[in-house]
Amino acid sequence: MSSQRGYFTADEVRTAEAELFARVPEGMPMHRAAYGLATVVAGELRARTGGIAGRSVLLLVGSGDNGGDVLWAGSMLRRRGVAVTAVLLNPERTHPKGLAALRKAGGRIRTASDVIRDGAAAGSGHGAAILAETGSAAPDLVIDGIVGISGRGPLRPTAAELVAALNVPIIAADLPSGVDPDTGAVTGPAVRAAITVTFGAYKPVHALAAPYCGRIELVPIGLRLPEPNLAALAPAEIGAGWPTPGPTDDKYTQGVTGICAGSDTYPGAAVLCTGAAVAATSGMVRYAGTGAAAVLDHFPEVIAAPTISSTGRVQSWVFGPGAGTDADAGKRLAEILSTDLPVVIDADGLTLVAADPDLILGRTAPTVLTPHAGEFARLTGHEVGQDRVSAVRDLAESWQLTVLLKGRATLVATPGRPVLVNEAGGSWAATAGAGDVLSGIIGALLAAGRDPAWSAAAAARAHALAANLAAHENHPSAAPTSATPLLDHLRPAIRILRALAAH
Repeated sequence: MSSQRGYFTADEVRTAEAELFARVPEGMPMHRAAYGLATVVAGELRARTGGIAGRSVLLLVGSGDNGGDVLWAGSMLRRRGVAVTAVLLNPERTHPKGLAALRKAGGRIRTASDVIRDGAAAGSGHGAAILAETGSAAPDLVIDGIVGISGRGPLRPTAAELVAALNVPIIAADLPSGVDPDTGAVTGPAVRAAITVTFGAYKPVHALAAPYCGRIELVPIGLRLPEPNLAALAPAEIGAGWPTPGPTDDKYTQGVTGICAGSDTYPGAAVLCTGAAVAATSGMVRYAGTGAAAVLDHFPEVIAAPTISSTGRVQSWVFGPGAGTDADAGKRLAEILSTDLPVVIDADGLTLVAADPDLILGRTAPTVLTPHAGEFARLTGHEVGQDRVSAVRDLAESWQLTVLLKGRATLVATPGRPVLVNEAGGSWAATAGAGDVLSGIIGALLAAGRDPAWSAAAAARAHALAANLAAHENHPSAAPTSATPLLDHLRPAIRILRALAAH
């Protein structure tokens, strides 16, 4: 797992912290965290304003060690000439040593109630009152130390009002306050950070609620962590494992992908799914279905046949996109599932499985389902809910197969294995037909002999990268894209992943 990034729950981190506290001098972990946070803040001040001394930083300080980290970091910034003001949300529970350190360094201390009172008295509101505390028109940066990994639920009213009043970049300490550390759920007011500085370990929130976290910076503090139950494949690992022709390979030995997708009514699904398999690997793609004319018009290298039985030998099957849900479609799916080959089921195929789970229950060959949230609800009879990781893991364990749950943070669960997560870095792939492309990529990787979980997670990474490349199209500013440009950028995306492996 060394090439993967692990994400650790609050309980796992607290256990690791307890072990750390028992073997290092008291206060050392907090000082390490605070120093790392101060270093990131100083670097951001320099990048945004051109300097450090004479700049201003506002601290929003809650109770406990998270607030202590921020207060200690504030004291370090103050000694570098930064004007630091701390607003205490729970004065009676503020970390005493951190508060003393900031006072000694010359930081300004105010309570949230005083700030709100002064703002009301002046008739200027909380925002103006907070800005007045910094002695300038606005602080250059705000550090969120309201709650740490023990926090649950949205921001409390006072904190929510203070955060809403600010229009300044926020750097979150460990995680954005108001966002659940384990599920990434946001159920009310929460901090939306430009940067999150996490201490000792990445937490699930950093992948599951990335839009609230901004850029993630890890500060090591010496934690000894277990094997993660949630992890992300490293891009270089994906590039290194991507199938390419060897010196003795031919078109058959590299894997032959079978695609049963699309129809006369939905030929586009056939084109996108088949085209993705063509682009993903260098073997062969066989197509079975009534969308053959459109497929061959776009990809003449595909071998087409009208039925499953006449398709010829393949090493994997993809079924579902645009394939229909009538009795004939059900028969085609059943025929595919009766083989001992790996099968990817998407779109219409998921609708058929939801209506008749016996189609796949008990199947021993690798099987990958690729639902979005609505399809997941049809398969299980309930919504995904706030804990997406547990939901996808439960379905994979219950049905004993691999499940890829689509989303900006795509999750891949396989029985007895860590859940794999791919944070796409954006939602450019949220467009009609993009899922057809994804299922084709997975099918090609399975045909090449790759592991189902790896195939699904690697395909999700390449798919997300292709969507981002398509949206930007050699330009720093992005524009809406669609499935066809996404498919066109699949090979460039794979090249980037393989180049990362080479370095």
